[in-house]
Amino acid sequence: LKQQWEGRVWMNPPYGRSIYAWIEKMYNESRYCEICVCLIPARTDTKYWHDFVMKAREIRFVVGRLKFGDSDNSAPFPSAIVIFDQMDHNPKVSSIKF
Repeated sequence: LKQQWEGRVWMNPPYGRSIYAWIEKMYNESRYCEICVCLIPARTDTKYWHDFVMKAREIRFVVGRLKFGDSDNSAPFPSAIVIFDQMDHNPKVSSIKF
């Protein structure tokens, strides 16, 4: 979080209490980057969602729950791919199925 970001950025932040700081960093740095893409929990009731995610260029809701590798269990929450670029936007919202 202390480094300046540049170019094309991919972020899958820690999903704990520090996620607000990561999403805030993504939003602030996106003004200087070509594009910033992040995979986050789709927690639309959170402060970070309304403070930053709703200013993204695009929000893609993942259909179903993510499952990583050979795991028997899927994530216990829905996910979203959020795309920021150098401008504030009203996001284009869609769903994506893996």
